[in-house]
Amino acid sequence: MTTGTDGPRLVELRTRRHVARLRRPWGPDVGVNHVLEVTVVDSTGATGTGFSWTPSIGAEAVHALLEHDISAAVVGGPVDPEVVWPALWSRLHEAGSGGLTTIAMAGLDLALWDLAGRRSGRSLVDLLGARRAGVAVYGSGVNLHYPLEELVAQARRWVEAGFASVKIKVGGPDLAVDHERVAAVRAVIGPERGLMLDANQRWDLATATAAMAVLEEHAPAWIEEPLRADDLAGHAELRRRIATPVAMGENLHTVYRFRDALDLGACDIVQPNVVRVGGITPFRSIAALADERGVALHPHLLPEISGQLALTLTRPCLVEEVEDASLTALGLLADPPPVVVQDGELRVTGSPGLGLDFSGALVGASGRPA
Repeated sequence: MTTGTDGPRLVELRTRRHVARLRRPWGPDVGVNHVLEVTVVDSTGATGTGFSWTPSIGAEAVHALLEHDISAAVVGGPVDPEVVWPALWSRLHEAGSGGLTTIAMAGLDLALWDLAGRRSGRSLVDLLGARRAGVAVYGSGVNLHYPLEELVAQARRWVEAGFASVKIKVGGPDLAVDHERVAAVRAVIGPERGLMLDANQRWDLATATAAMAVLEEHAPAWIEEPLRADDLAGHAELRRRIATPVAMGENLHTVYRFRDALDLGACDIVQPNVVRVGGITPFRSIAALADERGVALHPHLLPEISGQLALTLTRPCLVEEVEDASLTALGLLADPPPVVVQDGELRVTGSPGLGLDFSGALVGASGRPA
């Protein structure tokens, strides 16, 4: 990759794997989140910290990409993330344009942005340019497997916490049960709060069409990933059939796929995940594309980073907080955290760089301290 001759060089990349147990499992096979902490050191001795993340599978592969291919490609080169990212993506493209490759790249990209912030003494928000002091947060749950009473109790907690919008999962085998659950949550949160639905790719086109004909009674603000994320044409057809806005993007990995989705008319709302797309550098390109097309953008998960980016976006958006599943709630970050959420609004604490200080309580796959 291009290295250039001026400025500090990257002299070290090291990783640590954290396996954090979810207090509220996301299902029988998703009881942990895998977080790969990435630390970079430049030739002046300055350091930066980022992370790659995956909730279920692929952590070993991501770790291997960071330890071998990525480290070999970038050590000795520049530390400017906007120079490093495109050259590294081109090098890794043979292993896949997105998915494992971009998830791994995110760890490096976030660490390089953190390095830039720490070296300048500025937070990420100040580095990119703040456009607002706070951003609205919505309560979110991976809760399709919750009994109805537990789902209702969760919705009540979100109301008590001051969230103006909430999101729940749909897509169970019985549409009548989905309808009952959506109706119960709408009754708890009232008509004034936003209610978003997320099918997590569980439906086909015919099922989604039939389901939304029933669920639209409860005025959902959007339906998220109703179909397999790869099926952009199917999403475009569903969007023509239903009144509810269609949201997608957590499983799109490159700016080209986001552009394809918008060109095909597949969605009204894009939801890039800052790690899955490869970090802050490509996230900003996707945000610029959304601005250019006049499409709403609401970042997916990871409020410690998504919330900071939201404060720098041209237009206001909503930040997602899954109950008990942020890096802070998982016990991975030492105080102070980079963001705080109070009365449904996220603000930053002003820590230099990304403000990520992993606690050091490293946990192995067995759940025992490593």
